[in-house]
Formats: sequence, structure tokens, C-alpha cells
Amino acid sequence: MNRYTFLSATLVLAIAVLSLNIPPQDWLSLGLKRLSTKKLAADLIVKNAVIFTSDASLPVADSMAIQNGRILRVGNYSSLQDLVGGGTKELNVEGKVLVPGFIDSHVHLIPGGLQMGRVELRGVNQKEEFVRRVKEAAGNVKQGSWVLGGGWNNDLWGGELPMASWLDDFTADNPVWLTRMDGHMGLANSLALKLAGINNSSIDPSGGTIAKSTHGEPTGLLIDAAMKLVLPSIPEVSVDERREAFLRASNLALTRGVTTVVDFGRYFPGASVEHSWEDLSDVYQWADSSGKMIIRVCLFFPMETWSRLLELIKKTGRALSDWIYLGGVKAFADGSLGSNSAFFFEPYADEPHNYGLQVTDPESLFNMTAASDKLGLQVAIHAIGDRANEMVLEMYRSVALTNGMRDRRFRIEHAQHLAPGMAARFGEQGVVASVQPDHLHDDADSAAKKLGVDRAQQGSYLFHSLLASNARLALGSDWPVANINPVGSIKTAIQRIPHGWKNAWMSSECLSLNDALIAHTISAAYACFLDSELGSLSPGKLADFVILSTSTLDDLAEGSVTVEATYVAGVQAYP
Repeated sequence: MNRYTFLSATLVLAIAVLSLNIPPQDWLSLGLKRLSTKKLAADLIVKNAVIFTSDASLPVADSMAIQNGRILRVGNYSSLQDLVGGGTKELNVEGKVLVPGFIDSHVHLIPGGLQMGRVELRGVNQKEEFVRRVKEAAGNVKQGSWVLGGGWNNDLWGGELPMASWLDDFTADNPVWLTRMDGHMGLANSLALKLAGINNSSIDPSGGTIAKSTHGEPTGLLIDAAMKLVLPSIPEVSVDERREAFLRASNLALTRGVTTVVDFGRYFPGASVEHSWEDLSDVYQWADSSGKMIIRVCLFFPMETWSRLLELIKKTGRALSDWIYLGGVKAFADGSLGSNSAFFFEPYADEPHNYGLQVTDPESLFNMTAASDKLGLQVAIHAIGDRANEMVLEMYRSVALTNGMRDRRFRIEHAQHLAPGMAARFGEQGVVASVQPDHLHDDADSAAKKLGVDRAQQGSYLFHSLLASNARLALGSDWPVANINPVGSIKTAIQRIPHGWKNAWMSSECLSLNDALIAHTISAAYACFLDSELGSLSPGKLADFVILSTSTLDDLAEGSVTVEATYVAGVQAYP
């Protein structure tokens, strides 16, 4: 409206008001109110659904109105009729279950996408099949090219660890590097060891182990920080390869109903801290500026680079866009159970002199945590063994006392094995437990061997105990360590029946369906400070939601449900 139209309208209104004897002081307010009145209309109304909102104020509804990618109102269909306009479209869900877009609280997005194009060893349960897949891959690359892959789990074929000698006969001209499924151990063939300068006289780096035979010869296995000895010899992944990996990974996420991920990137023990920053500029910001973002990402960066992240947040704020959020910083306290490098109070049952590894120097870890927290950065630390979890909890307590009370939402990634009474400390200290239910499938058969039956039964994957202590539970996959699949993760959290088992692994630690859904939606959003924007189907929030292939929520507990459609900002993104 230009000023001439405004003045003319105001004059007409004034004449009308005078004729009605309305007091002069009310003229202008009445005129502005009438001139600004405009019918609020939705772009899309979703109806005939069983909506699980993850919002305690209205847990279930059947319809939802959306405008400009955000939710206008949730309720029953008749309560939304005043939002229908000429351009409003309707989506009839035909009685299907609709849930908020799933948030995967722990992924490595680009590594997952890269792994999709490499030697896939996940699920291999025989040594012969392991060797066959690597041999096939080696036969398809040029002489001198690296053979890369991962996902192997030696526990699936009885526990025997692979060795370079398994591969050397057919890879004499091709260096090989294959990471274990947990990312804390890798296998190099003899040529890769030679290129990395690893030999009988090589000594273990701090926070890592070079596995050697009884004769002192490297077997090819490198654990945690020792992996950094071979990684520099592997050619850098090109920008185009990383971009393609990101797009593959994003599309896979949508097929599984994941609309937001908390991404810890290519950072793991032994890897360069620069990778996360290169991917921010080369991949994420590129995708954002070119309109290729199709899922939302909350990025965490290596804790060693906390000051760089702080400077970036000062310039841009935490939200680079509706697609990219700057989450915080991450560090490692220990390794993994499968690699016998998770840090415990008691030694491993199968290695009586091994208590695991402290991957990061404790004093350095404390100093970086204190500095990051003091300046307002969210901190997430990987801890799997009970001693590592105790160390991180105690460090968090000390830092909070030193830096003062505030809403900091410290995170422990995995929180996998806890000593008696430790679960209660998560709630007492307000520490988020970022856990991955599907990991219990990989650990169920080996945990008793590595820890002993009592330790494995009493302290592993204490989901219910954590919730009972009022801890915030955020579910994720750790993809590509486990599949990115919230529907499967929810089933695992509810049933806790490992593959091949008939009964639950500690049924007392099973979650309810409601708790599992909350932990994959609003609690997951809370765990990364995005609960004002995401995580529930509430008015004002971004309209990310998933339509499932069932008309009853109870089917989710059985895991027979599939994702029929995924919507991001009210727009269908899959299929």
C-alpha cells in the first residue's frame, strides 16, 4: 500500500467514524487495525492422520496446518478450517501414523557416504568372505591404487583378528586400509605398513597401539591413535568425492525418515582436525549456497579447534541457515569395546593386563573442556568404558563448578558401560546421554567374553536407568558404524533382543515406545539446543515430519514399519 492509498483510506474511515460518534483518540488505531486485517491461510493442511506430536501439551492430533515451511496449528480437522484459503492444499494421510522428522543424534555423514562406495564388510561373518570381498575389490582397481573399506566385526566370525597376511598374496601392488566397524581399529596390508614406515622397531604412539605378533612383527592392526601413522599415506579424498558422498548420505537419511543429523564428521582418533573445517566450506556451505541441502545438519568440531569455532559463531551466530547449525566441540576419552580400547576400572577378561586406552591426555582434555565451556560452547565427549564415563562426569562436574551455573547441556557420546550408581549422576548433573541402541547387537555376544558375564549384564546400555535418573536421552546410530535407521533403533531400544537371541539383554533396561520416540525427536533436539526449532510438531516450529506405513503406533515396537514419505519444511523430500 503506498502513502496516497493509505491517506485516502484513512480519510474515508475518518468520515465514517465521525458519523458514528467514535471518540477521536480511537480513530487511528481502529483504522490501522482494519487496514492490516488479513486472513491467515495455510499453504498445506495435513489431515486424517494419527499424529504423534512429541509435544506434551497436545500429544496426539489428527490434523496440522503449515505455512511457509512452519507449523501454524495442530489439532483436529474442524479446528483448522479458518486457516483454509484459496491456495491451501490438503494432504490426506488416510489414517497413517505421522511423527516428527527423526533426529539422528550421532552420525559421521560424509564418511558414511564415502563408505557406500567402498569395500563393504559390515555383516561379514566368515573369514573367507572377508578375504573374498577384499580380493574382488583389489581386482577392480589400478596397480598402486589404495583399496579402502570398512565395517568388519571380527566377533561375527568367532573373534579372530584379521592380519595383513590374509591379504598380502593378492594385494602386493595395492596398499589396503580397512577400518573396523567401530572406527577405533584398522587393518593395513604389508604394503600399507611399509608406506607408513611401520616396522618391528616402531613404538606405540600416545593413545594408540600397534598390534604385534609374539615375534615383534606388526600384524597390520592399528588401534585408535596408532591409526594416524598410516592415514597420511592415504590420498586425500577430493572435494567432488566428498560432495557426492554427502548427497548420497543425505538421500539415504531421507529414506529412513531422518530430517536432521548431529554430525561429528571425519574426526576420529588419529585423523586430522582440519577435515571438519574443510568439509564445512567445501561441502556444507557449498551445498547450502547451491540449493542442494535436503536434510538439516548440526555440526560438531574437534575440541582442539574450539577457538576457531568460537570466532565463527561470533560472526555468524549458531545458525548459518535453516539447514546448517554450529553445534559445539567433541573430544575422545577412550576407544571402543570391540577394539579392547574402551577404558575400564577392571581389566578385560580376555586380556587380563589391559584396562583400555585414554585416547586424550586427561589434563589436556580438562583444559580444553574448561576453556570451551567458559566461552559458551557445547561440549560432547566420547566415553564407552565405565572408567572413561566416570572421568568425564567428574570433569564436567568440576568445570561446571568452576565456570558457574548455566544451561550448558554437556553430552557424553555412547555412555555405553557404567559402574553402579553412575547412571544417576547423568540426571543429577544434567548431562545428556547420547546413546546408540543398535550397537548392542554388535556387542551382545562379545561383551560377556570381554568383560565377564556380571559386568556385561549389570552395566551395559542402561537406557531405562538413565531415564529414571532424569537424564536426557538422545538416540542415534553412529552411522556408518551402525545403520542409519530410527525405526530399527526404536525397536531395539524397546525390545533389546540382539540378533540371534530369543530374550532381551537386561529387560529391565527396555524403553517404552513413548520414551523411544521422544528420545529420537524432541529430546534429541534438546540435546543440541535445537528444541525451539525442531523435534516436535508444535506451532512455530519447522514442519519436518514422517509418514509411516501403519495406522497404529504400537506397530513401531515390532519394527515392521517402513517410511512411506518424508517431508522437510512442509515439502515432500522422499520419495
